Amino acid sequence: MQLSAESEAIVRATAGVVAEHAEEITRVFYPAMFAAHPELLSVFNRANQAIGEQPKALAASVVAFAVQLIDPDAPDFTPVMRRIAHKHVSLGITARQYTIVGKHLLDAVGAVLGDAVTPDVRAAWDEVYWLFGCSLIAEEAKLYALGGTDPEHPWRSYRVVERFEESDEVFSLVLAPVEGVVPGHRTGQYVAIAVDLPDGSRQPRQYTISSGPRGDSLRVTIKRVLGVDGAPDGQVSGWLHEHARPGTILDVSQPAGDVVLDDSDAPLVLVSAGIGITPIAAILEDLSRTQPHRTVRLFHADRAHDTHALYPSLRRQVLAMDDARAQNWYERDAADAPTLHPALPGLMDLGDVELPDGSTAFMCGPLPFMRAMRETLMARGIPSEQIQYEVFGPDLWAQNPAAVPV
Repeated sequence: MQLSAESEAIVRATAGVVAEHAEEITRVFYPAMFAAHPELLSVFNRANQAIGEQPKALAASVVAFAVQLIDPDAPDFTPVMRRIAHKHVSLGITARQYTIVGKHLLDAVGAVLGDAVTPDVRAAWDEVYWLFGCSLIAEEAKLYALGGTDPEHPWRSYRVVERFEESDEVFSLVLAPVEGVVPGHRTGQYVAIAVDLPDGSRQPRQYTISSGPRGDSLRVTIKRVLGVDGAPDGQVSGWLHEHARPGTILDVSQPAGDVVLDDSDAPLVLVSAGIGITPIAAILEDLSRTQPHRTVRLFHADRAHDTHALYPSLRRQVLAMDDARAQNWYERDAADAPTLHPALPGLMDLGDVELPDGSTAFMCGPLPFMRAMRETLMARGIPSEQIQYEVFGPDLWAQNPAAVPV
């Protein structure tokens, strides 16, 4: 996969100015595309659009891909490409939509950079875009095929069969397909749920499968998003909180996600905060059943014990394993934690906790939290390539710290 010699010279000469204006380009691109194709509003997360995360992610990914094409020493873009493809498959994105995106993205480049975008410059960046797009289309076609999904009909009907209130803000839904069985999936993956909102719009949101593979059902654990500092409440989480009861039918995507439980027997360090506990819960459920002898250390931070979602099942699974230990940190009321499993007050500090030799780490939580914990784990001797992470929403933090954030 490489650019033509003519295009490579142009991209090399213009990559700097495109990167400098990348976010501005995407801020022009999205409104123009949605005005011409309002049906795409049902594919994109409006909340991420409103706060600017989706434009930043698109801008950074296209620039990083272009840099890889012209710089042999640039970080490998393949892991980023794979992660994007999984996100797209969970949202039901199709190959033909890349044509729409490409046209409006190149139009936005011209609108922002003006006369600097000659026909040759546009053609070179069009070549970059289609190398990017075709790579994603191929990866997504493979994922759809492996999941047994027709890309033209990516949503399946699931019935809510059980609901559990985990805390005032968090609830779990057990979902079973109306027809057939749950597609095969790996522990740590997620699904998207699409709902029709009262204003007539349709919106998807991605939620981690918080249970291990079961075959007949899956569990998602959802935090109701309450707006702060004038921000609106979460539309989809709010709708599900109010309306998703046993018997409700929901549109659910095939499972997706590239950060999954490995098949090794190496010690595992699980680090989470808040609703980031959901993939950790799935991992522990799987391990307690299939690898009860595996060494596991679970470290979790939360506001308080009463906001610690899935605590009873997590504790049962830790106790059921031969060499699993857990430590929690609560910002308030740490003394209210069960006496058999006391919590430490304040923020998580991994500076002097036990980390078994040869550990692999898995993290999930807010980005600032994960950045801080990653630095500590690396300082404690866990190599960066053995630290995996899951991000809720657009991935604005590359796994390779030298890469452009995507």
